[in-house]
This record gives sequence, C-alpha cells and structure tokens, in this order.
Amino acid sequence: MRLRLLPAAVTVGLAAALLVGVPPAQARTLHVGPGRTLETPSAAAARTRDGDTVEIDAGTYTGDAATWTQDDLTLRGVGGMAHLQADGAHAQGKAIWVLAGDRIRVQNIEFSGAAVPDGNGAGIRAEGAGLTIVHCSFHDNENGILAGANPASDIEIRRSRFARNGAGDGQTHNLYIGAVRFLYVKGSLFAGANGGHEIKSRALKTTITANRILDLGSTASYSIDLPNGGDAKITGNVVEQGPSSPNRTLVSYGAEGLSNPTTRLWVVNNTFANQQDTGTVLALAAGTTGAHLRNNLLVGKGTWVAGASAERRANRRVSRGFRNPARHDYRLRRGSPAIDRGAFVPRAQRPRYEYRHPLRYVDRRVRGKADLGAFEYAG
Repeated sequence: MRLRLLPAAVTVGLAAALLVGVPPAQARTLHVGPGRTLETPSAAAARTRDGDTVEIDAGTYTGDAATWTQDDLTLRGVGGMAHLQADGAHAQGKAIWVLAGDRIRVQNIEFSGAAVPDGNGAGIRAEGAGLTIVHCSFHDNENGILAGANPASDIEIRRSRFARNGAGDGQTHNLYIGAVRFLYVKGSLFAGANGGHEIKSRALKTTITANRILDLGSTASYSIDLPNGGDAKITGNVVEQGPSSPNRTLVSYGAEGLSNPTTRLWVVNNTFANQQDTGTVLALAAGTTGAHLRNNLLVGKGTWVAGASAERRANRRVSRGFRNPARHDYRLRRGSPAIDRGAFVPRAQRPRYEYRHPLRYVDRRVRGKADLGAFEYAG
C-alpha cells in the first residue's frame, strides 16, 4: 500500500498521524525492555492506544505472547532485533502475536518457536486490515506468518527472513496468506520450509519480486503456491528447488481451483534452479488464461510449463556464466549466454529490483537490451 506524501512543510510525524487519522497529540511512544516500567511486549499491548509507537529494546523475550487490538500501531525493535521466543507461550491459541488491529507496522522483530495445540501456530497471526513487515525474522514456527481472509487487507513484506517454518504436515508454511486484497513481497529470504510451501498466497493480487527462495535440504513442497489463481506477478527472483522436495513443481498456479476473479500471471526475469532430475517450473491449472513467461533462466533439468498453455518468449536453460551458484549467487559473469538476450516486456510487468544478500533489494539497471534471469550484468 503506497501513501501519498504531504507538502514538504509538514513534518514527518504530523504527516503520519494525519494519514492514519490519529491526532498528533494523542499518538505516544511506549518503551519496553528489562528494567523499564513496561518490561515485556505483552505489558505494552495492555496499555497501548490507537496510533502509538511501541519501541522494544533488543534482547530475548522468552515465553511472552500478546494480542494487539489497536489500530495504526508501529511495533519495532530498537538497538537491534527484539527476539520473541515462544517457549510454549501463545496468544489465543494462535500465535506469538495476534494482530487484530488495522494498519499495523512491525519492524526489527524476531519470532521463533510458535507452537499451539491445533498445530497451526504462527509467529504472527494477521487478523486486521493492513499489515507492513520490515526487516523481521520468522524461524522454527509452525507458520511464519498466517493471515486469514480479509478482502480489505493489503500486506507488504520487505527485507525479512523466513526459515524452517512448518510443522511438517504439509498444511503449514513459511508464509501463508489467505484471501486478502494484495500481497507484496520484496527483498526477502525464504528458506527450508518444513513440509509446506515457501510462499502460499490466496490473495486477489500477488506480487513477489527480488527475493531469494531456497529449499536447501528441506522437504519443502512448492516454492510459490498461488492455489486460487489471481492477478499475479513473479519477477526478479532466485527460486531454487532442493534435492529433497517431494513436489517437483517450483511455481503452482490454481491447483485448488481458479476461484479468484482474475487469471493473469506474469513470470518475468527469474532465475530458477532445479536440483532434481526432473521438474516443472510452472504448473498451471486447466482453464488458466493470460499466463506469460518471459526472460527467465532455468539451471538444471525440467520442463517450463505443464497443465495449460502459456505465452513464452526468451526463456532459456543455462548451466554456466554465474558468479557462485554453490552459494546461491546467480549474478551474471562476463561472457554469460544470458546477457543481452531478453525479449520485450510491458513496462508494468518488468522487474524494478534485484535481490542483494542479505535481505536487501537494489534498482535493476538495464543498459540497452535486457538480460535474462534475475540479474542484469553489472560489468
């Protein structure tokens, strides 16, 4: 979700308060940490009002869980990451944090160890409308983030890490987003989902751009699963299927029925790597229309498309010309057969960014003809 800037004469703090409808005088900053009046995040959750900022000192908070019901909150770690280690604690039998308010921003927070009686626990359970995640870490939970259906909700995730989430049942995932209005994921790392998918989105619109998505040695299923179709754009990602994945499809579209009103998919300038003997880059549900694959690279064996037809241009299998594939670095080297081989892509569907490790994204700078894959050759 993008906000329109106010005139330069208006201060940043005032602009933020006016945009969310909270009078500046009412917005407060609460401080959390050992030795403070509020020693734990859950103590702050009981005291917070709409529009507040909660700053949590870096450190580990063990066995503390909270439900946040207020709107327009900023919840952030300061001085480093604030680590919420579940150690058996959970809010409402759902998650370490249940976010029931609208328009919440979470930054510099680490969530680990979420487990609940029904096996569907999450680092964050998102129940309100509007969530922004910036530079957070979710690992070793039953779900990293679990968001339910909310057609008024836009979810944005930037520069965050999801690793080893999943209960091993195939129903829990690194990231699981229900039927929200829009999911936007950028500059993030997804790795080693335990039995589930790296990213699963039922959103009406999904954009996944400039990320690194790796199975490593895990039993992760799909790298990207869009089970209900939708208006989707997958651009500028490195997607690497590991040798132990039981499902040899990297990207799945519409596997549970094309129930979203739009079936439009652009898969552009990604580098796909398959460490198995067979596989499929993109599986399309029967009846899918409007699927496009352009300027992608495939490293390893496999077919490009299965299940339905897609418009394809300038997709190429390449085995050389990368900086260090053993370390998941698929930036191009001089002489790569991917350089200057790109086909035309409409401006709205082109990748604007490239992933930079760790957890960054930079502008993708095209000089002349576009290169294939997730990176432009930089010289």
